[in-house]
Parts: sequence; C-alpha cells; structure tokens
Amino acid sequence: MADDGQTILLTGASGYIGGRLLERLSQTGRPVRCLTRQPAVLRSRVDAGTEVCGGDLLDRASLHPALAGVRTAVYLVHSMGATGDFRAHDRRAATNFAAAARSAGVEQIVYLGGLGREDELSPHLASRHEVGRLLRSTGVPTLELRASIVIGPGSASFETVRAVVEQLPLILAPRAIETLAQPIAIDEVIDHLLDAIELTQPTDAIYEIGGADQVTYAELLREYARQRGLRRRVIGVPLVASRAWSVLLKMLIPRHGEVAAAMVDSLRNETIVTTPPTDAKFSPGRRGLPASIRCALANEDERFAELHWSQVLAEEPQLRWGGRAIGRRRVWSRAVRVARDPEQAFIPIQRIGGTTGWYAAERFWRLRGLLDRLRGGVGLRRGRRDPTDLRVGDTVDFWRVEGLERGRLLRLAAEMKIPGRLWLQFEVESATDESLVRETTVFDPFGYAGVIYWYLLYPIHVRVFSRMLRGIEHAVCVDNYYAV
Repeated sequence: MADDGQTILLTGASGYIGGRLLERLSQTGRPVRCLTRQPAVLRSRVDAGTEVCGGDLLDRASLHPALAGVRTAVYLVHSMGATGDFRAHDRRAATNFAAAARSAGVEQIVYLGGLGREDELSPHLASRHEVGRLLRSTGVPTLELRASIVIGPGSASFETVRAVVEQLPLILAPRAIETLAQPIAIDEVIDHLLDAIELTQPTDAIYEIGGADQVTYAELLREYARQRGLRRRVIGVPLVASRAWSVLLKMLIPRHGEVAAAMVDSLRNETIVTTPPTDAKFSPGRRGLPASIRCALANEDERFAELHWSQVLAEEPQLRWGGRAIGRRRVWSRAVRVARDPEQAFIPIQRIGGTTGWYAAERFWRLRGLLDRLRGGVGLRRGRRDPTDLRVGDTVDFWRVEGLERGRLLRLAAEMKIPGRLWLQFEVESATDESLVRETTVFDPFGYAGVIYWYLLYPIHVRVFSRMLRGIEHAVCVDNYYAV
C-alpha cells in the first residue's frame, strides 16, 4: 500500500459523484486509494492503477490502513436509503472518520454537503451540516462544499425530477415546490472538488457553491419538461402533503425512492448561495439551469451511444415483458451465431434498407412508412444513397446512420414520428470459428405517452425484429450473397 503522503483517499467511489470524481482523478495521474465495504466489487470497476482498500466507516479500527500515508481525504458518503436512523449512521460514520484521520495525520478533509440556512433545517439537510461539524471536530482542516440540487443523469435529485416529469401528466405538488434552489451541473461540482483537492495549504472553511440561476423547484420541473418536449402543468397545492409525495416517489423511482423520499421534506428549505466563497475558484458557476439540463441529457446520450450491447448484455439475456429498463430507456436485444467471420457477417447488415429491404415483414415496413407519411413524417421514400456503401449521416428509409464501425457495428436512429426516440443497433463480434450477431432496439420514451406506445407495440416489435434477425442470419449463410 502506497505511503508517500501524496495519496488521495476517496470514500463513496461507488456512488454517483464519487464515481465521476474518480474518473477525473484517474486522468490526472494522482495516486488514488478508494475505501469501500466491498473491495472485490469495486476492483472490477476501476483502473489497475487505482488502489482499493476494504473498510467500514462504522468500524473505526478498519479505517486506519486506508488512511495511512494520506494527505487529503475526500468524504462523499451518506446513509440515506440505509435501514434504521440515517442521521445516527451519518453521525457515527463521520465521528469515526474524523478521529481516524486525526490519528493518521491527514492534513485536509474535503466534504460535499448541502446548502441551507441553519434554522429549521429538514432532517436530511440538518444531517449534512452535522456531518461537516463532526469532520472538523478533531481539528483536521475540513473544506466543506455546500451544494443544492446536482444536475446530472444518475443523481438522485435529477432522477427524481425526471421521474416526476416523465410519468405524471399533471404535477400536483406540495406548496414548497415554489421554494428557491440553486441547481449546479455535475461537471461543475467535480471541478470544485478537484480544486479543493489541489489546494496547497490546508483550508478549514465552508464554501457555498451553485450554478448561475436561482430557480424554484417548479421552474426546474418545467424546464426539464420543455427540453424533453413534454407539456406539463406544475401546481403547488396546500392539501398535498410531503408524506404523500414521499410514497409517490418510492413508487416512481424504486432505485432512488428512499433517498428521494428523505429529500422531499427539504423542499421547504431554500438551498441558494447566500455567502459567496472568499476563494474565487469556488464562485457560482456561469452555467445556468437550461444549459445544465441540456448538457446532462447530451452527456447521457453520449454515454449510451458508446455502449456495445454485446459487452453489456449476456449472449442470451433474460427476456422479460417490455424488455429491460436501463435508466429511462427500454432495451430489447437478441443474438444469433453464424458460421462466418465478422467481415462477411456484417455485409448483409451494411446493405439493409432501400432496395434490399429489411429481411423480413416487408409489408409491415411499408405500412409503417405509409403511416409515418400520413403523420407528416418522411416514410420509406428516402431509400439509401448507395445500395452497398454506408457512411455516418446517410439516410436509410426513415432511419439515419448515427454510428458505423465497418465489420463491427451499425447504429441507426429513427426519424419517424413516434412519441420518443428509437435506435436500432447491430453488432458483430468474433467467436470461436464463427461470429456473434446481436440486434438491439433502444427506445427513449417521451413521457407516459411514449411508455404506453412501447408496451402497446412491444409484442409486434419483438416479432418483427426477431424475424429480421433470422432474415439477416439466412442472408449471412447464403454463399453467393457475397458476390459483388
């Protein structure tokens, strides 16, 4: 275990913010050690150069090996969503960490907490503030960054906004929905954390950080709806209790439900920057709410586009009604093995659409094209630029080539009139004496109408796309198909 005084200890690396901070730290080349209760699980997710150390914040003795030789320790953990009293867990964890850091000679603790005035704080925000006080209680300089809602896919607060707007046509919320907040983009949060880690002198301070805009929670919901093309009314109703909303959020977002429910009571507290930091590096960002949401959605699209489903999914994924839900998207995937090398197996895929057709259910595709034209869409009339050659940006009937790796991958984005965004992706991978051909459809529904559309047509789409894959398999296996 490294003991050079330059190692950064990161807690919460398996969480949303901790994981993104670890990515950025890895790019800097700084030695990083991650503290986790499940070291075997985390080791499989991090770079080889990242050190992983087992330990539990509720067990003070287990923290000493992880803190040995550490100058700066980053504290990004909380107990919301855990069984029992999360405030008691947070209190014990922070007390143990502060004492162990003092004993190990740590010079700087960096902690990300929550904004809010000290009077009448919700249990969630009161716990965040108490953790900051406990971390500095043993005398280790602690830089506490206090933030409001973090805008980024995967953030519990952002996923709460997404779930409410996407699934509720009329949003009747507690009157506290009109309380002010100062949302901040995840990229700016990570930048501030990196700035704190790079400070040359130990700093004991509280810095309030935020984005450029102070908005109400209702305005946040409306802006997300606007960027997703959804019509939503947000109304603060006195009779709607926070407890009822907590129950609703647990139903809408099971993964973040407990955390989101604990945060509902915090709606009554303004989370805005009232005391700008003395260090200009930590001043409120220049990115406003619209830009933050736009970047969050774009970053999510970019990360999703980089996925290779042959790696993400097993060869024969467990089929379930409606496919798999990954984030807000619905995914259906199937694979076949063919006795050809990848270059040969990819040829029928590269020729799909246009005069070649779709290898199955041609009547369905003609009907789908006609319906699209009746709704003002492009239909099938565009065809292809070339029957055998494809390039990124080409049209293929009512699809457009969004990604192409010759002999490896073809990703088509639908341009038909549907209540959502649809992608069709083909991947070919080499296997022993054969190739694995995978076909994946990904649907990003626009609100409840898109979800209804997906489940209503799911059995038809499964039949059509399954037949298409079998048609491609047949084309791959026809010897004379490869004659040019």
